[in-house]
Formats: sequence, C-alpha cells, structure tokens
Amino acid sequence: MSEQPKGPGSPQGQPHSHEHDHPDHDHHHDHGHDHSHHDHAKAAPGNGAPVPATATGVDDAGTQALSEALSSSFKIVRFLLAGLVVLFVLSGMFTVEPNELAVKLRFGRPVGVGAEQQLLKPGWHWAFPYPIEEVVKIPVGQSHALTTTNGWYAVTPEEEARNERPAAKWSLAPGVDGYTLTGDGNIIHVRTHLKYRISDPLTYAFRFAQASNVLAHAVNNAMFHASARFSAEAALYHEKARFQEAVVGKLRDSISTLSLGISIETVDVQTSAPLEVLPKFEEVLTAQQEGDAKIRDAEGYARSALNRAGGDAAVIRNAGLNASNQLVQTVSAEAKYFSDQLPYYRSNPDLFRQRWLLEARTQVFTNAQEKHFLPVRGDGRTRELRLLLSREPQKPVAKEQP
Repeated sequence: MSEQPKGPGSPQGQPHSHEHDHPDHDHHHDHGHDHSHHDHAKAAPGNGAPVPATATGVDDAGTQALSEALSSSFKIVRFLLAGLVVLFVLSGMFTVEPNELAVKLRFGRPVGVGAEQQLLKPGWHWAFPYPIEEVVKIPVGQSHALTTTNGWYAVTPEEEARNERPAAKWSLAPGVDGYTLTGDGNIIHVRTHLKYRISDPLTYAFRFAQASNVLAHAVNNAMFHASARFSAEAALYHEKARFQEAVVGKLRDSISTLSLGISIETVDVQTSAPLEVLPKFEEVLTAQQEGDAKIRDAEGYARSALNRAGGDAAVIRNAGLNASNQLVQTVSAEAKYFSDQLPYYRSNPDLFRQRWLLEARTQVFTNAQEKHFLPVRGDGRTRELRLLLSREPQKPVAKEQP
C-alpha cells in the first residue's frame, strides 16, 4: 500500500484521493471524506483510536459477500419456486384419447353433476394431483374381449398359438382342468369367447370395483346354467346352436340384472368332449355323419324314383284318356253314320247293299297300287289264282322321248 505524502498540497481534513494495495486484491479508493480519522497506518490502539482500517474493510467485504450470497440464494429459491409451480401445473395435465372418456374424482367423488359434466371428452384436461383429485379413464370407443376358461381343459399358450390340443390324460386334474356337467350326468368342456363394448361409462366404471370380473362370473354362470339343461351329445354335436343360444340368453339376462353398462357384440361358445374319450366321440360322430349321408342319399333316390314314376303314370294316364276319347269319338261318329244310313237300308236293302259294295270297291281300287281283273270264264269254271309274295318291286321305266 502506498500513501501520498502530506504537505501543503494535501492539507489535512481535505478530501483527497489515494491509491493503496491490499494484500489479497488491488483497487483504488476515491474517498470524499476527511482522512484524519482514516490514518490506519499509524493509529495506536488503546488511545481512543477508531477501528482499524483493516477490520472495517473485512466487514464491508463480508457484508457485501453475504449480501451477494443472500441475493443469489433468493434467486435460486425464486427459480426453484417457479420450477415447482411449473412442475405442479404440468403434473396436473392429462390427455383423454379419442376412444376414451374420463371422469375426474375429487376426494373420491365425481366432479360435476350428471353425465354431461362428469364425463370428460377427448382432449387436454387438468386436475389437482393425487390424493386431491384422481382421473379415471374409460375406454368406450373400442371393443373388449373376454375369454372364460373355467370349463376348458388346461392348455399352454404355445399349444394355444399352434391351435393344438394337449395330450390326453387318464383323468382330469382338479384345479387345473375345467369342465361342466351336462343334464345327463356327463362331463364336457366349454369355453366362451365374448366381445363387448361399454355402453354406459359411469355405470361400468363405478358400479363395481372390477366390472370385467363380474362379467367373467356372469359368463361362467351362463355356461354352467346352459350345460345343466342339455345332454352331452346335444351340446357337443346335434344342438350346438341351441346350446349357444341358451348361453347367450342367460348371459344377457345376467348383464341386464347386474346393470354392468355394457353391450354384447359377439359370443362364440366352443365345446369339446374330454380329451381321453374324444377319439371315440369323433368316431361315433363320423359314423353318424356317414349314416346321415346315406339316409339323405336314399331319401333323394326315393324322391327321384317317386317323381319319375309319377311322371310316367301321368303320361300313361293321359295317353289312355286320349285314346279313350278318340275311340269314343270314332264310335260315336260311326254310330251316327250308321244311324243316318239306316233309313236308306230300310227303304231298299238290295240297292243299299249294291251301293255300299260299289263304294267299298271304289275305295279299295283307289288305294291299291296294282289292280288285277279276273274276268269270269265262259265255261263257268273257276280260275286258279297264284300270287308271288315279296317279289322284287318293278322299277319304273322312263318313257321314251318322242
């Protein structure tokens, strides 16, 4: 540190400026005060002297550093508070997808009155963080699938993917293989595939804790209810359509009674005999199908033969009727002709006979291709007539040109 020398040019008590060096830093001071009490180089302790200049500078620096530290701390705190506010706001943002509806719960109760206010439509929304508010999203725009296996035999996912049946076992494993009892006391396997949509979102979401579990129980109940009303053979083969209708009917009744808030799209009921006896069932089914096919063929042949015989009988009957009609008409015409000729016969029988004989000869001669006349011999003896049958026909001879 260097001080300017005192002298006329720098009277005591006048404002002045000086330069001095601190051990740890360099700076210039331009003091506008009296320097008499600032002579910290020669002030003696214990003589009512002011605080040493070195201690005052440390206090100022410490105060300034503390001030700067507090200022920085306040800035950090304000930044953190702003970040927390932003994070708080962003944490409450959520989106509802186009195929969803959402319900905002405030302390466990839906916000709003009625479905129009309580159901949030697709888009951006905001809610207070949990546990103040909670958002429940309801997928209403998509089809949901449910498959119940309580009545189906155990199958691995790999076998299911390959559409293969597991190996047959000698007995069912309780707790692993599912089954149902039929009305005739047999065991069959039944599996139901269900597709449904949410028709009443508020009922579906809040009437039961897990509506899908309730629906699964309803499907199993319908399956067991229908199985008890059909025989094994009817449920497996002959009345499969009626068995599925029974399952669907019972399921619809249960859904309506429980008010699950869903609508059924499709129901597919799959049945199977126990695996260990399934080959025998299939052999019986094959034999029945072959027998049914032969019965149908025989019935078709019988119908065809009956139709053909009926057609032939109709043709013969019609031909007989036509012939009889023609005969009756012919006989009627001849009877009328003879009736008309009867008066002429009665008036002159010889003349009538000669006239008929002449008409008969005329008709015969008209139709005959060859005519031979045998005149009566003068001696009164008869002539011997010899006819050559099947002779060669005479070829026509061309006439000579003149």
